[in-house]
Amino acid sequence: MSKVEQIRKKILDPQELIIQLDDWRKQGLKTVFTNGCFDILHLGHADYLARAAELGDVLIVGLNSDASISRLKGPNRPICDQPSRSFLLASLAVVDGVVIFDEDTPENLIRIVKPDFLVKGGDYTPKDIVGAGFVESYGGSVVCIPLVEGYSTSSIENRIRNNSGK
Repeated sequence: MSKVEQIRKKILDPQELIIQLDDWRKQGLKTVFTNGCFDILHLGHADYLARAAELGDVLIVGLNSDASISRLKGPNRPICDQPSRSFLLASLAVVDGVVIFDEDTPENLIRIVKPDFLVKGGDYTPKDIVGAGFVESYGGSVVCIPLVEGYSTSSIENRIRNNSGK
């Protein structure tokens, strides 16, 4: 199998995810779940995902669809399209699966994954994380990972806008 095929194989639809989760659980692997837009993949994202992956054996990333991002962040977003964002995430060695969701929150996806660890960035508190109560209800852990200062898609977008004179 080529490297590109290996990357594409990590991009799962919900049904493929269920099958893969069953296999990982049979192996006794601990699952970590996080989600986000991951628009313009940058150092902050890579650091965050690597730290999330260290919590367990398998890292699953829920990726907002293009339509979901537009509803949440406005008509000029996303900057990078869904196929690009999902492929870039799947190309990272620390990511084991990428699943696109179209809802405004990953609540349904979290209920499918039933992760051992639900992870978000340090700009969240556990009580503000969608799905935290569900994960804690069966003994899972909710973890907030500190962000790398100065790295966000919005800050990159603002820097570009300011440098272009707009």
